[in-house]
Amino acid sequence: MTTPSSSGSLAALRERHGERYRWLLLLSVMVGTMASIMSSTIVNVAIPDMSHYFTLGQERAQWVTSGFMVATTVSMLTTPWLLSRYGYRATYVGAMLLLLVGGIGGGLARDFGLVLLARVAEGLAAGVVQPIPAVIILYAFQPHEQGRASGIFGMGVVLAPAIGPSIGGLLVDWFGWRSIFFMVVPLCLASIWLAYKFVPVTAPGGVAANRNGEALDWRGLALGTAGTLCLLNGLVALHGGTLHEAILLLAGAVVATGLFIGWQRRQLQQGRKPLMDLRLFQYRQFAMGSVVAFIYGTALFGSTYLLPVFMQLGLQLSASHVGTIMLPAGFVLAITIAIVGRLADRQPTHLLVSIGLALLALSFGLMVVVGLGSPLWMLVVFAILGRIGLGFILPSLNLGAMRPLDKSLISQGSSTIGFLRMLGGAAGVSLCGIVLEWRMGAHGASLAAGASNPARIAAFGETFLMLTALCALAMVAAWQLRQAPAPTPSESAPPR
Repeated sequence: MTTPSSSGSLAALRERHGERYRWLLLLSVMVGTMASIMSSTIVNVAIPDMSHYFTLGQERAQWVTSGFMVATTVSMLTTPWLLSRYGYRATYVGAMLLLLVGGIGGGLARDFGLVLLARVAEGLAAGVVQPIPAVIILYAFQPHEQGRASGIFGMGVVLAPAIGPSIGGLLVDWFGWRSIFFMVVPLCLASIWLAYKFVPVTAPGGVAANRNGEALDWRGLALGTAGTLCLLNGLVALHGGTLHEAILLLAGAVVATGLFIGWQRRQLQQGRKPLMDLRLFQYRQFAMGSVVAFIYGTALFGSTYLLPVFMQLGLQLSASHVGTIMLPAGFVLAITIAIVGRLADRQPTHLLVSIGLALLALSFGLMVVVGLGSPLWMLVVFAILGRIGLGFILPSLNLGAMRPLDKSLISQGSSTIGFLRMLGGAAGVSLCGIVLEWRMGAHGASLAAGASNPARIAAFGETFLMLTALCALAMVAAWQLRQAPAPTPSESAPPR
């Protein structure tokens, strides 16, 4: 007699759906990832309206994005434990339900504190979901198919944030900022339905989920959270607070990071399952990929916050205009990812990632020539250039960094590189806010309501140049991937 658990196992689903099953599974998690990514980017077009509604300063409004990023960053570290303890389906469906609650709660909230709480809930869900597709691709697909699968997955995923800001901009103009929170609802419902059809109840590798396994490393999670919060608040205090406060917070981040690393080593030495398996960094290719991911995340997520603010408060464009300008770039990104995904199976990672970073840096650098009288086609072209760069990076970086890993380390590798990318992203959002306010002060300008002026535009341009420099720095690390062998860790491999 077949039990519900056995009928939902990886082996049973493969037998039922045949050779096409791995693609159906990838489609299922793609829908949920689209919802999580849309929730991270769609709110940016509503930040000016939300700031006006709640009478927020730039620093407080920034936490709508930063709060999401912090929650996403920290929760990514829990994904390997959740998958091994509860299996793919329970983990995935639980995250989708939390994202659904966050979307509805944010849309109905009447207090800014509740909006932040909803964003944190969405961020926690997004952090759990986003490492899962890379785990599935590396387990379910052969090495010669992984680039193609990553490209097809990426092409589908980026369509949501490509179309989302355009629809979101129209919704903000027509119905107000609340409407954008509800955009994730249909995707969440569709993803839950697909999960019960195609996502297995088993853990990575097809083994049964062990609900009586080791407890989550709560001490490591607390240290990671404390370090992340100290880092971000320290960056904000560097400009908006006192020097003494900034030094204390940044020192706290350093201490928390040291304690986190020490605790993870102790967990390994005692034969326990750490939150972050430090043996990952014995693989040079993974270590260098992690450096690239952190710097790249800083530039990428900083720009997703900065671009809509620049277009609305710098160039005085409406939210619907911003979404429309970004729409062609989103479609170009989807096409680029599909093409580069196939190249990733044959071309070296360092070359593809370096090309992408160069194009991304160029797109940021060119923003300094945009002014109040510039034609809109310039913004469209520069946005397309940057999205082509992203199309080279997205399917290549994770695969190139994680391919050398032992199968037993894939879940840890996906969550760790995602954590570092999002940590860079969370820092990038704060860094853009800090640098923008600093340059505004230097030019005697402000973001207060009123007509824009050349001083305000100049401050934005200098902030974009900072992002250009970050991409150039990431290129230095990316080029080192060409020397990256795939050594076996000196310590014994963990049990499979």
